[in-house]
Amino acid sequence: MIGGVLARIGRPVLAVLAAFGRVVLFALDTLRHLLTPPFYWREFGAALMQIGWFSLPVVGLTAFFTGGALALQIYSGGSRFSAEAVVPQIVAIGMARELGPVLGGLMVAARVASSIAAEIGTMKVTEQIDALVTLSTHPMKYLTVPRVLAATLAVPVLVAVGDSIGISGGWLVGITKLGFNSSTYLKNTTDFLEFWDVGSGLVKGAVFGFIVALMGCYAGMNSGRGAQGVGAATKSAVVAASVLILAANYILTGMFFSS
Repeated sequence: MIGGVLARIGRPVLAVLAAFGRVVLFALDTLRHLLTPPFYWREFGAALMQIGWFSLPVVGLTAFFTGGALALQIYSGGSRFSAEAVVPQIVAIGMARELGPVLGGLMVAARVASSIAAEIGTMKVTEQIDALVTLSTHPMKYLTVPRVLAATLAVPVLVAVGDSIGISGGWLVGITKLGFNSSTYLKNTTDFLEFWDVGSGLVKGAVFGFIVALMGCYAGMNSGRGAQGVGAATKSAVVAASVLILAANYILTGMFFSS
């Protein structure tokens, strides 16, 4: 009986470890192909537009409303301790360090990881990937490398823009609903923020972008046959990317601010 219980526990644990190992090997293979020619610049440019430019509206709206809601919450909580004046500082550091990178990464994961997984999964189902191999084009170089590099470069830019929009949302709520003076609010924001507050968020953005594109490509490359297989690959890409973003955020925050 004990052996049966341990076997039932061990099987899913081994399955998770095996899946993690396959993802790590896929990531190492991607990095290896990234450092060796050829490189498909047209695919890189298309991925950069798809991941960066077309994700800007959803990231911007998310950051704006998050910054406004954060200002309201901090003002409400700070009023209990007569600390309403810290709203500009906490909104700025909260957006730059945590909320900007994490929410931006999650929005990109929801939009981009699913799109990449569905696109590559459909190519696999329709045997377009096999056609690439027939034409002596490595699928990793043509499909995975441009998307991973584009996401790694684009998401930090989205995070920077999202930080600015989020802080602007907090500023707008502060001067229109909470009674703050505009120049004082902006001065407190700029005086409080340090370089590493913003820099740490940009580093997180690069890591999150790498995770999003990697999981989208991995799920697409390993999708099952048929519409059901593509749907399962899309779902797994978004779930895995979101969980890994939150886990990576905890690890990076511990590394950057543990002292």
